[in-house]
Amino acid sequence: MTRALRRPLVAMLVVLGSCAGCRDGSGSDTGNSCEVVDDCYEDVDHDELSGAVQCLDRVEGGYCTHRCQTDADCCAADGECEDGAPEQVCGPFESTGEQLCFLSCEGKPDSFCTDELSEDFGCRSTGGGSDNRKVCVPGG
Repeated sequence: MTRALRRPLVAMLVVLGSCAGCRDGSGSDTGNSCEVVDDCYEDVDHDELSGAVQCLDRVEGGYCTHRCQTDADCCAADGECEDGAPEQVCGPFESTGEQLCFLSCEGKPDSFCTDELSEDFGCRSTGGGSDNRKVCVPGG
């Protein structure tokens, strides 16, 4: 499916509410739903991101993210995040040992993910031991 055809389809799914991980107008590709890596960061040069792009299949509906070493690595590439996009953090993902970018809900009210991103999102821990972070994910 071409990009030109995929964009209207994704927009339609968001309107219908049937795309669990989709967010419309959040200003960032991180956290968008995906089936494969090519669904993620479509308007960003993947080589400019701090690390390899991933489509997490262990998150309901998939979750676009990329590898990182620090919080500064998230939103560092041109076009990765718009002004006013939700804060992102770099944290471990469960027991994978990988550090990945996530939409943050640290220090936010419990309803932040639902109110600001999608009714399908909740705030949960990334897992990964003592360095875990609080992040917005579908079904969280």
